[in-house]
Amino acid sequence: MIDFKKYLDKQKFVVVDGAFATELERLGLDIKDPLWSALALIDHTDMIEKVHSMYLEAGADIIISSSYQATVDGFVKKGIDKDKALSLIVLSVELAVKARDEFVKSSSFDASKRQHPLVAASVGPYGAYLADGSEYRGDYKIGFDELKAFHKGRLAVLDSASPDLFACETIPNLTEALAILGAIDDLKLDVPVYISFSCKDGEHISDGTPIKDCASALNEFSNVVAVGLNCTAPKYVEALIKILTENTDKPVIVYPNSGEIYNPFTKTWSGGAVSFAERAATWYKAGARLIGGCCRTTPEDIRAISDFARN
Repeated sequence: MIDFKKYLDKQKFVVVDGAFATELERLGLDIKDPLWSALALIDHTDMIEKVHSMYLEAGADIIISSSYQATVDGFVKKGIDKDKALSLIVLSVELAVKARDEFVKSSSFDASKRQHPLVAASVGPYGAYLADGSEYRGDYKIGFDELKAFHKGRLAVLDSASPDLFACETIPNLTEALAILGAIDDLKLDVPVYISFSCKDGEHISDGTPIKDCASALNEFSNVVAVGLNCTAPKYVEALIKILTENTDKPVIVYPNSGEIYNPFTKTWSGGAVSFAERAATWYKAGARLIGGCCRTTPEDIRAISDFARN
Protein backbone atom coordinates (compact mmCIF):
# COMPACT_ATOMS: atom_id res chain seq x y z
CA MET A 1 0.00 0.00 0.00
CA ILE A 2 1.49 3.33 -1.04
CA ASP A 3 2.04 6.08 1.52
CA PHE A 4 -0.35 8.51 -0.12
CA LYS A 5 0.26 11.32 2.39
CA LYS A 6 3.97 11.15 1.67
CA TYR A 7 3.23 11.22 -2.06
CA LEU A 8 1.07 14.34 -1.64
CA ASP A 9 3.57 16.12 0.55
CA LYS A 10 6.29 15.98 -2.11
CA GLN A 11 4.63 18.55 -4.37
CA LYS A 12 2.30 21.53 -4.34
CA PHE A 13 -0.59 19.38 -5.50
CA VAL A 14 -1.08 16.15 -7.39
CA VAL A 15 -2.23 16.31 -11.01
CA VAL A 16 -5.05 13.95 -12.01
CA ASP A 17 -5.68 13.11 -15.67
CA GLY A 18 -8.62 14.31 -17.77
CA ALA A 19 -11.53 12.99 -19.79
CA PHE A 20 -11.20 9.52 -21.22
CA ALA A 21 -14.29 8.90 -23.33
CA THR A 22 -14.14 12.17 -25.22
CA GLU A 23 -10.46 11.58 -26.00
CA LEU A 24 -11.39 8.20 -27.46
CA GLU A 25 -13.92 10.03 -29.59
CA ARG A 26 -11.26 12.50 -30.72
CA LEU A 27 -9.19 9.50 -31.81
CA GLY A 28 -12.11 8.36 -33.95
CA LEU A 29 -13.91 5.78 -31.79
CA ASP A 30 -17.71 5.82 -31.72
CA ILE A 31 -18.70 5.16 -28.09
CA LYS A 32 -22.41 5.91 -28.27
CA ASP A 33 -23.11 2.69 -26.41
CA PRO A 34 -24.23 1.71 -22.89
CA LEU A 35 -20.65 0.53 -22.24
CA TRP A 36 -19.34 4.00 -23.14
CA SER A 37 -15.52 4.15 -22.83
CA ALA A 38 -15.41 0.51 -21.66
CA LEU A 39 -16.38 -0.41 -25.22
CA ALA A 40 -12.74 0.18 -26.21
CA LEU A 41 -11.62 -2.69 -23.97
CA ILE A 42 -13.16 -5.16 -26.40
CA ASP A 43 -11.11 -4.39 -29.50
CA HIS A 44 -9.47 -0.94 -29.28
CA THR A 45 -6.89 -1.37 -26.53
CA ASP A 46 -4.35 0.58 -28.58
CA MET A 47 -6.55 3.66 -28.23
CA ILE A 48 -6.79 3.18 -24.48
CA GLU A 49 -3.01 3.05 -24.16
CA LYS A 50 -2.73 6.11 -26.39
CA VAL A 51 -5.03 8.18 -24.18
CA HIS A 52 -3.18 7.14 -21.02
CA SER A 53 0.12 8.04 -22.68
CA MET A 54 -1.14 11.46 -23.74
CA TYR A 55 -2.11 12.32 -20.18
CA LEU A 56 1.21 11.08 -18.80
CA GLU A 57 3.05 13.19 -21.36
CA ALA A 58 0.88 16.14 -20.33
CA GLY A 59 2.02 15.80 -16.71
CA ALA A 60 -0.60 13.67 -14.97
CA ASP A 61 0.57 12.13 -11.69
CA ILE A 62 -2.50 9.87 -11.54
CA ILE A 63 -4.04 8.13 -14.52
CA ILE A 64 -7.43 6.48 -14.14
CA SER A 65 -8.29 3.14 -15.73
CA SER A 66 -10.99 2.73 -18.38
CA SER A 67 -13.19 0.67 -16.03
CA TYR A 68 -15.68 3.41 -15.10
CA GLN A 69 -18.51 1.74 -16.99
CA ALA A 70 -17.01 -1.76 -17.02
CA THR A 71 -19.15 -4.30 -15.19
CA VAL A 72 -19.73 -8.00 -15.73
CA ASP A 73 -23.46 -7.47 -16.21
CA GLY A 74 -22.83 -4.67 -18.67
CA PHE A 75 -20.53 -6.81 -20.80
CA VAL A 76 -22.90 -9.79 -20.61
CA LYS A 77 -25.69 -7.58 -21.98
CA LYS A 78 -23.34 -6.92 -24.90
CA GLY A 79 -23.11 -10.65 -25.57
CA ILE A 80 -19.76 -11.23 -23.85
CA ASP A 81 -19.48 -14.22 -21.53
CA LYS A 82 -18.69 -13.78 -17.83
CA ASP A 83 -15.09 -15.03 -17.95
CA LYS A 84 -14.25 -12.71 -20.82
CA ALA A 85 -15.96 -9.84 -19.01
CA LEU A 86 -13.83 -10.43 -15.92
CA SER A 87 -10.67 -10.47 -18.03
CA LEU A 88 -11.65 -7.17 -19.68
CA ILE A 89 -12.06 -5.50 -16.28
CA VAL A 90 -8.59 -6.70 -15.27
CA LEU A 91 -7.28 -5.53 -18.63
CA SER A 92 -8.46 -1.98 -17.95
CA VAL A 93 -5.94 -1.69 -15.11
CA GLU A 94 -3.23 -3.64 -16.92
CA LEU A 95 -3.35 -1.24 -19.88
CA ALA A 96 -2.94 1.76 -17.58
CA VAL A 97 -0.04 0.07 -15.77
CA LYS A 98 1.59 -0.78 -19.10
CA ALA A 99 1.27 2.81 -20.34
CA ARG A 100 2.68 4.13 -17.04
CA ASP A 101 5.60 1.69 -17.00
CA GLU A 102 6.52 2.46 -20.60
CA PHE A 103 6.33 6.19 -19.88
CA VAL A 104 8.70 6.07 -16.89
CA LYS A 105 11.23 4.19 -19.03
CA SER A 106 11.04 6.80 -21.79
CA SER A 107 13.08 9.95 -22.26
CA SER A 108 9.96 12.00 -21.48
CA PHE A 109 10.09 11.08 -17.80
CA ASP A 110 12.51 12.94 -15.55
CA ALA A 111 12.54 11.39 -12.08
CA SER A 112 14.27 14.47 -10.69
CA LYS A 113 11.23 16.59 -11.56
CA ARG A 114 8.30 14.18 -11.25
CA GLN A 115 7.19 11.43 -8.94
CA HIS A 116 6.41 7.95 -10.21
CA PRO A 117 2.87 8.23 -11.67
CA LEU A 118 0.11 6.23 -10.01
CA VAL A 119 -2.60 4.07 -11.57
CA ALA A 120 -6.08 4.43 -10.12
CA ALA A 121 -8.70 1.78 -10.87
CA SER A 122 -11.93 3.56 -11.75
CA VAL A 123 -14.97 2.43 -9.81
CA GLY A 124 -17.96 4.11 -11.42
CA PRO A 125 -21.38 4.33 -9.77
CA TYR A 126 -24.30 1.95 -10.15
CA GLY A 127 -25.96 4.61 -12.30
CA ALA A 128 -23.19 4.31 -14.89
CA TYR A 129 -24.11 0.64 -15.34
CA LEU A 130 -27.78 1.60 -15.73
CA ALA A 131 -26.78 4.21 -18.36
CA ASP A 132 -29.99 6.14 -17.69
CA GLY A 133 -28.54 9.35 -16.27
CA SER A 134 -29.09 8.30 -12.65
CA GLU A 135 -25.41 8.81 -11.84
CA TYR A 136 -26.31 12.52 -12.00
CA ARG A 137 -29.40 12.11 -9.81
CA GLY A 138 -28.68 9.29 -7.37
CA ASP A 139 -32.32 8.23 -7.32
CA TYR A 140 -31.62 4.50 -7.29
CA LYS A 141 -34.30 1.92 -6.67
CA ILE A 142 -31.94 -0.26 -4.60
CA GLY A 143 -30.39 0.25 -1.16
CA PHE A 144 -27.14 -0.25 0.73
CA ASP A 145 -26.95 -4.06 0.63
CA GLU A 146 -27.71 -4.30 -3.07
CA LEU A 147 -25.21 -1.55 -3.88
CA LYS A 148 -22.55 -3.29 -1.83
CA ALA A 149 -23.17 -6.55 -3.66
CA PHE A 150 -23.06 -4.75 -7.02
CA HIS A 151 -19.65 -3.24 -6.32
CA LYS A 152 -18.09 -6.16 -4.47
CA GLY A 153 -17.35 -8.40 -7.43
CA ARG A 154 -15.83 -5.67 -9.56
CA LEU A 155 -13.67 -4.37 -6.71
CA ALA A 156 -12.22 -7.85 -6.17
CA VAL A 157 -11.43 -8.18 -9.87
CA LEU A 158 -9.87 -4.72 -10.09
CA ASP A 159 -7.78 -5.43 -7.00
CA SER A 160 -6.35 -8.55 -8.65
CA ALA A 161 -4.67 -6.27 -11.20
CA SER A 162 -2.79 -4.43 -8.39
CA PRO A 163 -3.78 -0.77 -8.92
CA ASP A 164 -2.14 1.85 -6.71
CA LEU A 165 -5.52 3.11 -5.53
CA PHE A 166 -9.26 2.96 -6.20
CA ALA A 167 -10.90 5.98 -7.83
CA CYS A 168 -14.51 5.78 -6.67
CA GLU A 169 -15.88 8.52 -8.86
CA THR A 170 -19.04 10.34 -9.92
CA ILE A 171 -20.78 8.95 -6.84
CA PRO A 172 -24.24 10.58 -6.64
CA ASN A 173 -25.31 9.64 -3.12
CA LEU A 174 -23.70 8.96 0.23
CA THR A 175 -25.29 5.52 0.57
CA GLU A 176 -23.36 4.31 -2.46
CA ALA A 177 -20.08 5.70 -1.14
CA LEU A 178 -20.61 3.86 2.15
CA ALA A 179 -21.64 0.69 0.29
CA ILE A 180 -18.40 0.76 -1.72
CA LEU A 181 -16.37 1.19 1.46
CA GLY A 182 -18.36 -1.63 3.05
CA ALA A 183 -17.52 -3.90 0.13
CA ILE A 184 -13.83 -3.00 0.38
CA ASP A 185 -13.90 -3.78 4.10
CA ASP A 186 -15.66 -7.12 3.53
CA LEU A 187 -13.04 -8.06 0.94
CA LYS A 188 -10.22 -6.84 3.23
CA LEU A 189 -8.58 -4.96 0.36
CA ASP A 190 -5.45 -3.06 1.35
CA VAL A 191 -5.70 -0.34 -1.31
CA PRO A 192 -6.03 3.42 -0.75
CA VAL A 193 -9.37 4.85 -1.86
CA TYR A 194 -10.61 8.25 -2.87
CA ILE A 195 -14.29 9.10 -3.00
CA SER A 196 -15.39 11.70 -5.52
CA PHE A 197 -19.01 12.84 -5.72
CA SER A 198 -20.95 14.35 -8.61
CA CYS A 199 -22.49 17.62 -7.43
CA LYS A 200 -25.59 19.55 -8.51
CA ASP A 201 -24.58 22.94 -7.10
CA GLY A 202 -22.11 24.59 -4.73
CA GLU A 203 -23.41 22.82 -1.63
CA HIS A 204 -25.00 19.49 -2.54
CA ILE A 205 -24.10 16.25 -4.25
CA SER A 206 -26.36 14.97 -7.02
CA ASP A 207 -29.12 13.46 -4.85
CA GLY A 208 -29.36 16.63 -2.74
CA THR A 209 -27.31 15.51 0.27
CA PRO A 210 -25.17 18.37 1.64
CA ILE A 211 -21.55 17.69 0.73
CA LYS A 212 -20.55 18.70 4.26
CA ASP A 213 -22.44 15.65 5.55
CA CYS A 214 -20.59 13.43 3.07
CA ALA A 215 -17.23 14.81 4.13
CA SER A 216 -18.01 14.28 7.81
CA ALA A 217 -19.27 10.73 7.22
CA LEU A 218 -16.08 9.70 5.43
CA ASN A 219 -13.71 11.12 8.04
CA GLU A 220 -13.70 7.88 10.04
CA PHE A 221 -12.40 5.72 7.18
CA SER A 222 -8.62 5.46 7.38
CA ASN A 223 -8.33 3.94 3.90
CA VAL A 224 -10.02 6.97 2.32
CA VAL A 225 -7.07 9.14 1.32
CA ALA A 226 -8.99 11.95 -0.40
CA VAL A 227 -12.55 13.23 -0.71
CA GLY A 228 -13.97 15.53 -3.32
CA LEU A 229 -15.88 15.92 -6.54
CA ASN A 230 -15.80 15.29 -10.25
CA CYS A 231 -18.20 15.46 -13.21
CA THR A 232 -19.38 18.80 -11.82
CA ALA A 233 -19.68 22.28 -13.35
CA PRO A 234 -16.50 24.34 -12.72
CA LYS A 235 -18.54 27.28 -11.41
CA TYR A 236 -19.42 25.31 -8.27
CA VAL A 237 -15.98 23.98 -7.44
CA GLU A 238 -14.51 26.78 -5.33
CA ALA A 239 -17.53 26.86 -3.01
CA LEU A 240 -17.48 23.06 -2.70
CA ILE A 241 -13.77 23.05 -1.81
CA LYS A 242 -14.43 25.57 0.95
CA ILE A 243 -17.13 23.35 2.47
CA LEU A 244 -15.00 20.23 2.16
CA THR A 245 -11.95 21.77 3.83
CA GLU A 246 -14.15 22.91 6.71
CA ASN A 247 -15.58 19.43 7.26
CA THR A 248 -12.75 16.98 6.65
CA ASP A 249 -9.07 16.65 7.42
CA LYS A 250 -8.59 14.55 4.30
CA PRO A 251 -7.00 15.99 1.15
CA VAL A 252 -9.55 17.42 -1.27
CA ILE A 253 -9.67 16.15 -4.85
CA VAL A 254 -11.42 18.04 -7.65
CA TYR A 255 -11.66 17.18 -11.32
CA PRO A 256 -14.68 18.94 -12.79
CA ASN A 257 -16.04 18.99 -16.31
CA SER A 258 -14.82 21.43 -18.94
CA GLY A 259 -17.67 23.87 -18.36
CA GLU A 260 -19.83 22.67 -21.21
CA ILE A 261 -23.25 21.31 -20.26
CA TYR A 262 -24.02 17.61 -20.74
CA ASN A 263 -27.45 16.19 -21.54
CA PRO A 264 -27.38 12.57 -20.28
CA PHE A 265 -30.42 11.65 -22.35
CA THR A 266 -29.21 12.90 -25.74
CA LYS A 267 -25.55 12.35 -24.75
CA THR A 268 -24.62 15.72 -26.25
CA TRP A 269 -22.75 18.81 -25.01
CA SER A 270 -23.45 22.54 -25.30
CA GLY A 271 -21.90 25.79 -24.11
CA GLY A 272 -18.28 26.85 -23.70
CA ALA A 273 -15.30 25.55 -21.73
CA VAL A 274 -13.29 27.37 -19.06
CA SER A 275 -9.54 28.00 -18.73
CA PHE A 276 -8.17 25.26 -16.51
CA ALA A 277 -4.85 27.03 -15.96
CA GLU A 278 -6.63 29.91 -14.25
CA ARG A 279 -9.10 27.71 -12.41
CA ALA A 280 -6.39 25.38 -11.08
CA ALA A 281 -4.72 28.32 -9.33
CA THR A 282 -8.04 29.29 -7.75
CA TRP A 283 -8.86 25.75 -6.65
CA TYR A 284 -5.39 25.22 -5.21
CA LYS A 285 -5.64 28.47 -3.26
CA ALA A 286 -9.06 27.35 -1.97
CA GLY A 287 -7.52 24.15 -0.58
CA ALA A 288 -7.57 21.42 -3.25
CA ARG A 289 -4.60 19.02 -3.13
CA LEU A 290 -5.45 16.89 -6.18
CA ILE A 291 -6.63 18.64 -9.34
CA GLY A 292 -7.56 17.32 -12.77
CA GLY A 293 -10.38 17.28 -15.28
CA CYS A 294 -13.43 15.20 -16.11
CA CYS A 295 -15.77 15.23 -19.11
CA ARG A 296 -14.57 17.14 -22.20
CA THR A 297 -11.25 18.15 -20.67
CA THR A 298 -8.17 17.38 -22.75
CA PRO A 299 -4.45 16.64 -22.40
CA GLU A 300 -3.92 20.35 -23.11
CA ASP A 301 -5.99 21.21 -20.02
CA ILE A 302 -3.99 18.77 -17.91
CA ARG A 303 -0.74 20.21 -19.25
CA ALA A 304 -1.89 23.66 -18.13
CA ILE A 305 -2.65 22.32 -14.65
CA SER A 306 0.68 20.48 -14.54
CA ASP A 307 2.62 23.58 -15.58
CA PHE A 308 1.05 25.49 -12.71
CA ALA A 309 1.72 22.66 -10.26
CA ARG A 310 5.41 22.47 -11.11
CA ASN A 311 6.29 26.14 -11.65
